[in-house]
Amino acid sequence: MTSKAHKLRAKRKAQLGRPRKVNAARFACGKIRPEWSRQESEKEMIAVALAARKRMHGLDTTSAFAGYTLGRLFLDGRITAEQREAGDDYAVAMARYYHRNGIAYPSVRAQALDRVAGHPGETTEERARIALKAADRMMRLDSVLSGCAEGRQVKTTVFNVCVMDYEGLRLMPEPQLAWLKRGLNALLFDKGLREYGEGGALFEQL
Repeated sequence: MTSKAHKLRAKRKAQLGRPRKVNAARFACGKIRPEWSRQESEKEMIAVALAARKRMHGLDTTSAFAGYTLGRLFLDGRITAEQREAGDDYAVAMARYYHRNGIAYPSVRAQALDRVAGHPGETTEERARIALKAADRMMRLDSVLSGCAEGRQVKTTVFNVCVMDYEGLRLMPEPQLAWLKRGLNALLFDKGLREYGEGGALFEQL
């Protein structure tokens, strides 16, 4: 019969160290395989990041829109799905302009300093054409925003939300939110014109 002291010692010994990882891929000697350990470490880091995001923003972390300010404004119900799509389209256009013209992206959050690389010394005709096309689209969108009523405020607000991704703008006051919506609506209308052949086919659909 096992004594009470022996049971207590066995219990304390079992509690020492971290609990044994269950379902871990192991070698015959019992050591955990490195590839399984890496996968689990990545899962743990993602879980920690998602939990932190949920605590900070109070949002459903299963949504892809919780990861950036414009998406969080959409989840908050402050902008529509169509307005969010227009903002996403604007952000992609700006990112292409910066990348294809060799300009550093202005938001520090987007920087990966270990992956910075310049363009080749010689610019090919195709590269120049792509860069020019990206610049033309950027200038078109810039003119769309500038053409709104209170254009300077509208353009700045849309840029700071969609490109700079300033988290503080999630709580922007209603007048500033009105500038954002005005700009996103203008971008949405311009997107419709482009997709329906500068408006002709669009009006045929109405």
